[in-house]
Amino acid sequence: MADDKDLATEGAKDRLEGAGNQVGGRIRNAVGGATGDTGEQLKGKAQEVKGKVQDAVGKAKERMDPNPGVDEA
Repeated sequence: MADDKDLATEGAKDRLEGAGNQVGGRIRNAVGGATGDTGEQLKGKAQEVKGKVQDAVGKAKERMDPNPGVDEA
């Protein structure tokens, strides 16, 4: 890796950001529903999907790391 971080660390970061995007998307979707703003609801759903993808990428990185917690040399 160019930044010499292990995949497990990168994966955990991706999963954390993904969770944040999922929560933010749910909130945005709920606010859009409460105010009748379908555009905001769609943006919220898109943000949720982005978060789910980030989480999946993070899980894949964690599975690919042969030595979790050890930076690459």
